[in-house]
Amino acid sequence: MLNRDAIRSGAFLESFNFLPPGMLWTQSQIDQSLAQTMARRPTGEDVWIFAYGSLMWNPLSCYDRREIATLQGWHRSFCIRLLAGRGTPQRPGRMLALEPGGCTQGVALRLATTTLDEELRILWTREMLTGAYTPTWTTVTLATGETQHALAFVASNCERQYEADSHPAKIARLIAHAQGPLGTNAEYVFRLRQALADCALSDPYIEDVAHALAGLETKPL
Repeated sequence: MLNRDAIRSGAFLESFNFLPPGMLWTQSQIDQSLAQTMARRPTGEDVWIFAYGSLMWNPLSCYDRREIATLQGWHRSFCIRLLAGRGTPQRPGRMLALEPGGCTQGVALRLATTTLDEELRILWTREMLTGAYTPTWTTVTLATGETQHALAFVASNCERQYEADSHPAKIARLIAHAQGPLGTNAEYVFRLRQALADCALSDPYIEDVAHALAGLETKPL
């Protein structure tokens, strides 16, 4: 279900109709968020997306350049309650976001100008299903030494979804239990770990979560 055709047809949004009332955004709300964010776009700049989670290995949106990148002032955190995709309302997991402080290494994706509107709408529909993120213009440093403005999806302070305690020992059991139509929550952690390794990168926080999950596999849940 997580593919370009499903997003464009509306089937992707419809598959989340089971969420609690008022949580799932309409396409109109998603489009409004996109328009508001693009109204703040730095003048004359290409549109880069900072990928730090599943966008690293499954971006869906087409791009014409991909570079290893570092974002200062933000760190990875499984701080969003996950009720869909890789979790359910009955067995919620945790979704990855960025919170203030530290730095994050990932990849920067430059969206092609010729298909920019379509690629952004696909990206927004995927990422802003519940408004759990705040799309934010940031500055990233590419491995080439260049700096570029880039959009990053950082954690919002929505009380219905934000969780303040994202310590690995706290969230490992939640992640270990969570599963949904897109697979298990634990698989996400391990795929992210591999995606970082494929870029010759690592994140101590992700390593800690992965180690905590691996430890649970040898113990009864």
